[in-house]
Amino acid sequence: MLLPMRNILLRKYSCAIMISFAIVFSFSCQSGSSESSNTMDSSKIFPPVVHESGVPISILDKSPLDVIYFPMEYPKLKMIGSIKTAPVFRIFYSRPQKSGRKIFGGIVKFGERWRLGANEATEINIFEDVTIEGTKVPRGNYILYCIPQPTEWTLILNKDLYSWGLKIDETKDLFKFTVPIVKSPKPIEVFTMETENTNSGANLWIGWDDTRVVLPINIK
Repeated sequence: MLLPMRNILLRKYSCAIMISFAIVFSFSCQSGSSESSNTMDSSKIFPPVVHESGVPISILDKSPLDVIYFPMEYPKLKMIGSIKTAPVFRIFYSRPQKSGRKIFGGIVKFGERWRLGANEATEINIFEDVTIEGTKVPRGNYILYCIPQPTEWTLILNKDLYSWGLKIDETKDLFKFTVPIVKSPKPIEVFTMETENTNSGANLWIGWDDTRVVLPINIK
């Protein structure tokens, strides 16, 4: 009786080995075929991370956040040790694209408040007292927005911090400055802010599509 039982166990053991080998071989063939054809859907293996709202987090913002400094390239200057003082100011803003649209007088209405970009309200951090159009502006954090008109813009510093740009509380306006527009020689595709040196401090220029404005900032 022991011999037949031994044969049965051996046959079962052999079958188990053959089945395991077949499974491994089949998986290897499928994996190799997928890799060679590069058609494996990685999203089935690594599904995208989804926000609680249901929107995949991996989707890139069409109006990415950017930051500018004065002095220009301040973080790089600090890194290489060529500057020891704090920056005069920096601005956080989002950069929408023109994408064939009519901007001023189109999606940006004349005579209405505009957040100078997209998404959250544009924020300017001023690290020392400055003077703008003869008005002393103390150091601090402000929202920067504007009211555009066909020939001039009113740029406004406001204390309604950490707000969405479409809902600015105008009762918290602190300073207003009116500057003329300058037509850009060629369209500016992506909304842009930049700084430049002047004899008295800095110019903050803002441009999009066919329009630019410059805000002179005097430094003590």
